[in-house]
Amino acid sequence: MKKKLAVLLSLICIGTIEAQKDFKALFDGKSTAGWHSYGKTAAGSGWKAQDGILYFDPQAAVNGQGGDLVTDAEFQNFHLKLDWKTEKGSNSGIIFYINENAQKYQNTYSTGLEMQILDNETHPDGKIKKHRAGDLYDLIQSRSEPVRETGKWNTAEIISKNGNLTFILNGVIVVETVLWDAAFQKRIADSKFAGWPEFGTFKKGRIALQDHGDKVYFRNILIKEL
Repeated sequence: MKKKLAVLLSLICIGTIEAQKDFKALFDGKSTAGWHSYGKTAAGSGWKAQDGILYFDPQAAVNGQGGDLVTDAEFQNFHLKLDWKTEKGSNSGIIFYINENAQKYQNTYSTGLEMQILDNETHPDGKIKKHRAGDLYDLIQSRSEPVRETGKWNTAEIISKNGNLTFILNGVIVVETVLWDAAFQKRIADSKFAGWPEFGTFKKGRIALQDHGDKVYFRNILIKEL
């Protein structure tokens, strides 16, 4: 029995490695290499890397030196995977297809779309439709809420290929939509972004972890270009 269990565990491990082999790490587990704060050349002091975890500490953001943390690289068709967790009352997000023209666009969310990260139970946004964890922020409400309780790790996946967008949270598909078609343009027109002519229009861009002034943690940040 023990031998069979050992073989089974070995096969599971091999399968996991095989499943991950086409992904590359966006976080080396010990530094902010490959990332910078939006519109800057380096990561702000609020972003910390330690023991395989990348996190935002608002108390360490000297003189507001935080800012959304964006990838140095840009991505078009991709499969992003990462783990996140919040503290009580925390708000953050994963923002993608960001055009980093900081002189023209003040924030990452001026152009990028967002998968919401939130403590649904205590943050005020938890009472707002399309603002809860797993939602395509202010555009599409997640079809279910498999989010775990505050302080526990969640696994998020964003898959975007040729305009087909899928959000997966803890193994459950929560959002599926088509980007940039007439129906999507109507969603924007009916949202808070209606007056932002270039919001959600870019088909290639940077990926960001949002500084919303709250403590939030990330790990196992992986991406596969499709």
